[in-house]
Amino acid sequence: MAVGVFDSGLGGLTVLDAVQKRLPDVAFVYYGDNAHTPYGVRDAEDIFQLTCRGVERLWAEGCDLVIVACNTASAVALKRMQETWLPPDKRALGVFVPLIEALTERQWGDNSPPREVAVKHVALFATPATVSSRAFQRELAFRAIGVDVEAQPCGGVVDAIEQGDEILAEALVRSHVEALKRRMPHPEAAILGCTHYPLMEHTFQEALGPQVRVYSQANLVAESLADYLTRRPEMLGSGSRSVNLTTGDPAQVSARATQFLRRGVAFEAA
Repeated sequence: MAVGVFDSGLGGLTVLDAVQKRLPDVAFVYYGDNAHTPYGVRDAEDIFQLTCRGVERLWAEGCDLVIVACNTASAVALKRMQETWLPPDKRALGVFVPLIEALTERQWGDNSPPREVAVKHVALFATPATVSSRAFQRELAFRAIGVDVEAQPCGGVVDAIEQGDEILAEALVRSHVEALKRRMPHPEAAILGCTHYPLMEHTFQEALGPQVRVYSQANLVAESLADYLTRRPEMLGSGSRSVNLTTGDPAQVSARATQFLRRGVAFEAA
């Protein structure tokens, strides 16, 4: 009964933490590709190949279902994986759709035609690769009409978070929010389109102002996964151990992850 969680580095730990709390009886195997982080500045083919490699490693751990918790990988690689690469008995789910379903006030898995929604002006904060893919806008268009999305590529934020430089990360967040507000002065909602960004949620909220509703992914993904497994229990894989794997140095990644989640987290070599 194992489910895989894939990320380019440490950001997916925010999703892992949420799904473990929501589904305590499920074994979760986390794969962090710390040797190649960040993905947000890589080209599409590189992101696709690295993501496939990580997902295959999770299959080896008995995870037939993998949550692609990296927004960049979800935006750039996931659709191609689902259409051309995944075998029939495997599934890979991204992290954009649960966020969009919440934003557009839909039930999990509601694929009815797009309709008018209450929110009209949305700010999207994401990595440069996620922004350039326009995957968020594409998925939103399947579900809602008349929504204006202003996207801000947040260069440097992931690096600062991965390096544990909170002061630099906060300064970069404020700079990116200011840049977006020059183009969209009054957003109604803000999407944190990177799994690293929940660690900076307070800074985003403070810079945006209390009138802007900030949507963060981890808990939404956890609820969506719980619903999915209720509908598709056969996708619980054969794996039985919970383990955290990294392509980086396990001791170094464990130390950063412990700082990241503010609790002890141990990694093994992938």
